[in-house]
Amino acid sequence: MKVEIIAIGDELTSGRIANTTSGFAARQLFEAGYEIHAMHTIGDSPSLIGEALKQAIDSVDFVIVTGGLGATDDDLTNEAVSLALNRPTMPNLEILSLIRAHLDEISGSPVSPLEKLAWLPVGAEALNPHGRMAGYQLIHDNKPIFFLPGIPRQMEQLLINHVLPRLATWYPSRRLSTCRRLFKIFDMSEMEVNSRIDSLNLAEEAVIGYYPVFPEVHLSLIIRDTQGRCSDRLFRKACTEVDSALGDAVYGHDQENMEQVVGALLRSSGKTLALAESCTGGLISHRLTTVPGSSDYYMGGVTAYSNSLKTHFLHVDAQLLQALGAVSGEVATAMAEGIRSETGADIGLSVTGIAGPDGGTAAKPVGTVFFSLVSPDVRQVFRFSFSGGRDQIQEISAFTGMNLVRKYLLERSAQPAVKLQEESINS
Repeated sequence: MKVEIIAIGDELTSGRIANTTSGFAARQLFEAGYEIHAMHTIGDSPSLIGEALKQAIDSVDFVIVTGGLGATDDDLTNEAVSLALNRPTMPNLEILSLIRAHLDEISGSPVSPLEKLAWLPVGAEALNPHGRMAGYQLIHDNKPIFFLPGIPRQMEQLLINHVLPRLATWYPSRRLSTCRRLFKIFDMSEMEVNSRIDSLNLAEEAVIGYYPVFPEVHLSLIIRDTQGRCSDRLFRKACTEVDSALGDAVYGHDQENMEQVVGALLRSSGKTLALAESCTGGLISHRLTTVPGSSDYYMGGVTAYSNSLKTHFLHVDAQLLQALGAVSGEVATAMAEGIRSETGADIGLSVTGIAGPDGGTAAKPVGTVFFSLVSPDVRQVFRFSFSGGRDQIQEISAFTGMNLVRKYLLERSAQPAVKLQEESINS
């Protein structure tokens, strides 16, 4: 079952407003078993709208159109449909009655531009006339065409509550069964991910897609069929092969995010965490505390940019700061030890670096970031060299910090307790 999605509006083609409705529709329709043939964004031009609509009707099984259904002069979708499909507009008496009743309640005015919403092409069936939102269905050349408002919230409601149920009855046996898993990957390049997947002998039904979502890489595995079976055994086998090939670079699946995964590991291990942040400005703390219940395992943190705060709150030796500078492995370790001592957390994590755009040197260029993780059994120091703008360096630093905690917890869950280890790692 092929569908084409057409989004209408000068505000979209000018870039003034992002086209989120098409993406939402595509995701929902794909999950429901339909094939997205094409997506178009066009301006408020009746001729362009009509041309796109007629081409879509000739190419696909049904069409979704969003936008241009309002009461203002630039809402031209109904006019375009009328001209393109030779369907004169006529008032829908039910909608007109509801509009006039509403006008009586708020103004008593007998005439309003809102009445334009009641004039629909011949054959149009309103999707939800009592919902106070534009939207209707036409059957043309025995194909359903759904016209939905461009307002995202209204469009989403009509699509979920009215369009998808109607499609399910219109095409009950022609949808694809879909099995899909999203692998979320960090600390492995897209090219390396691609190379490892290419080395696998995945079933030919498996479709792989790669999507860089800074600072992550997302890999999509999809298996679809027309028999409604979607071969669970085949899908599970492919998922296992991908997980095995990528190892612990896969930090989560589907809707999981890094802060949820780290929080779940802290909770299951019974460990607590505290942070000492400098160059990330509290971003790691913010990310971790977006998870409900994070107070069970996250003790708190200190955002210390100045040397005076590092010495006062984290007890970093002033002579150490003077000798080596705030951006150093030794200071990072002192910060981690200080926050752990002050909070009583099981794990202390620190980060200090140069996010830019200024402050770099030949020895420590912009993007140099040190981390330290301290616990009863380990004292680790990591040096990374990141690139990009200030926001990107802060974002990847925050992600890296959480990932270091994740890997530490995974390692400790797989081995017995060991005596204190000291590690210095350059990445």
